[in-house]
Amino acid sequence: MTGLLIITFIVGYAAIAFEHYLKINKTAPALLSGVLCWTIYILFSDNKEEVTGQLVENLGDFSGILFFLMGAMTIVEIIDTHDGFDIITQRITQRDKRKLLWIISGITFMLSPVLDNLTTAIVMVSLLQKIVTDGKERLYFVGMIVIAANAGGAWSPIGDVTTTMLWMGGQITALNIIKQLFIPSLVSLIIPLLLISPKIKGTLAPAKVEATREGPNLSSTQKTIILTSGILVLLLVPVFKTLTHLPPYMGVLIGLAVMWIITELMDGGREENERFYLSPAYALRKIDTPSILFFLGILLSIAALERTGILSTLATSIDQWIHNENAIAMTLGLLSSIVDNVPLMAASQAMYPLSQYPVDHSLWEFLAYSTGTGGSILIIGSAAGVAVMGIAKVDFFWYVRNITFVALMGYLSGGLVHILLQKIF
Repeated sequence: MTGLLIITFIVGYAAIAFEHYLKINKTAPALLSGVLCWTIYILFSDNKEEVTGQLVENLGDFSGILFFLMGAMTIVEIIDTHDGFDIITQRITQRDKRKLLWIISGITFMLSPVLDNLTTAIVMVSLLQKIVTDGKERLYFVGMIVIAANAGGAWSPIGDVTTTMLWMGGQITALNIIKQLFIPSLVSLIIPLLLISPKIKGTLAPAKVEATREGPNLSSTQKTIILTSGILVLLLVPVFKTLTHLPPYMGVLIGLAVMWIITELMDGGREENERFYLSPAYALRKIDTPSILFFLGILLSIAALERTGILSTLATSIDQWIHNENAIAMTLGLLSSIVDNVPLMAASQAMYPLSQYPVDHSLWEFLAYSTGTGGSILIIGSAAGVAVMGIAKVDFFWYVRNITFVALMGYLSGGLVHILLQKIF
């Protein structure tokens, strides 16, 4: 069974990677691979009910991620249908593409620890599509947004799901992780920026502010209200989580409800046709549903590997082969670019007890850095990357050719800086 599962996963992974050449949307092989992995698992299992129960349990976890993604994407679409991003694009006067790359990456890096890397990537890519119109050149900006979002999320207890797992599990404290990982994470962003900057040349044409594609024009005040409300409800998601201890998707859903009420009240006096194009219901039609299903397929495949013990066996083997804590953390970071970092982190938490590695031990800090930033090496290595892959239509092999190396250099450089800082201090 194990061999068959691994082969199914690899074939599905390859089909996703070769999407451009096979002319088959990546969502199809992702879903097929996910369902087949669970089919193989249950056919070879003696306890069918147990496997079904595990699937239901996993789907409960998946729904949180999928509803979070759907809610965040809908809020962004509501801002977009009301031309809210025009308020920002009008104020971005920097025309030099290279400087703009640094500005956007810096904003992403500082926003990600507050919003989390997934939400930040969605917001910044949506904003970028309004500023950089050249599709090919925009891909470099998109690649840097993925790197910056993951780097920014790694040094915050709420910026990346793996860091949050360590925080909730009692392995790290919020203040210490910020203090220890800010500089390494910053280095993991600066190195790729330095490597990509020479490829970005010239200046942008003046930004064109377009009216809503099918709906009516809105006043500057209305645009500002929607933009401010949208950003505010997203910023309050981690606050909601901290205060209520409910999952982040609950915060996004209540934020979406608030945005829905605001738009209904603001647009209530319009003609029926105009209200339709400005309504959240219309925004829901515009979100990239195939990307959400693609995400589901990836999660299903990884969950099957986790439930059958393949991932935990892999993590245990790494621990047996490599006896250096830093090397283990770096290796798990590299693996997180291929398989989801959540089960890898869960396996690590189970393998290394707090009695042996107490709170704020350097191993936990390094694992937070490596699994957070290592996902940038491949486009499907992180939640932010998967979401961006669908929204911005990024080809897997384009990312490998143009972004993987610089992301790897940033990852290794940041890791080296972390090791040096640990030795010095």
